[in-house]
Amino acid sequence: MDLYKINKSKLEEVRNTPFKLEKDIQSLVEDNLEVLFGLEFVKTEFQLNNFRVDTLGFDQQSQSFVIIEYKKGHSYSVIDQGYSYLSLLLNNKADFILEYQECTNRSLKKGDVDWSQSKVIFISPQFTTFQKQSIEFKDLPFDLWEIKKYSNDTVILNQHKPTSQESVKTISSKDERAEQVSKEIVVYTEEDHYQKGNPEIRELATAFRDRILELDNIEINPVKQYIGFKLNKRIVTDFEVQKNKLKLRINLKKGALDDPKNLFRDVSNIGTFGVGDYEVVVTPDSDLDYLMSLIKQSYKYHIN
Repeated sequence: MDLYKINKSKLEEVRNTPFKLEKDIQSLVEDNLEVLFGLEFVKTEFQLNNFRVDTLGFDQQSQSFVIIEYKKGHSYSVIDQGYSYLSLLLNNKADFILEYQECTNRSLKKGDVDWSQSKVIFISPQFTTFQKQSIEFKDLPFDLWEIKKYSNDTVILNQHKPTSQESVKTISSKDERAEQVSKEIVVYTEEDHYQKGNPEIRELATAFRDRILELDNIEINPVKQYIGFKLNKRIVTDFEVQKNKLKLRINLKKGALDDPKNLFRDVSNIGTFGVGDYEVVVTPDSDLDYLMSLIKQSYKYHIN
């Protein structure tokens, strides 16, 4: 990608300035973990059972641990390393809980963690074609992010997203680590949620999804209990597909939503699977235009 800066109507090339050390990438990411990935920083250089985790983070939205690894070379397998790290996590849950508590001074119980949503993020200036092709499955709990730094102090992060709809479970030659990980960790897709509803609800859910995605820079984020819609790494709204209805949540605190029709109920003291203090049941008879006007309130709040 060619990048230029405008200087009095003239274009000046902005050059790529490679990171000198892998540690430089790690320090930059750890100092900005919430901005880049919406994660809570837990620990750097976490060592356990002859393994060293470069960065340990925690996703408060999915209540799960995230392991981040940084690479400058090309001679490694993201599949092998990814399964090794997740196997380490699943076999040493108490150690990860203890590390979280000691590093953050906050209580976390084993049952509070959704281990099924654990994942590994690999960050590198460049991945080989082989490395990218190796994760071409819709349900691998690994993310590949390429990072580049430029001469005008700009940093660009691009995620390589698999395009294949094939499941890794169709591959029979998995090793023991992969078998264990596949049993405990699940990568959810939109279709996993849509199939819970009857045909009318599935049609409603996809139509509503398309309306929400018309908002600029919204990213879709299917997790275990709901389909979330993110802006700047934060959930704006989410919905939960049930057989005969949708449950829609708006991520605003109690008292912040202007709802003239009083459709939404306050769930701040109830607790839900989603994010935010407002929830409403959506049916095929619901006024989607009105609901979108309320979702836009959350969108405008989170855009800053």
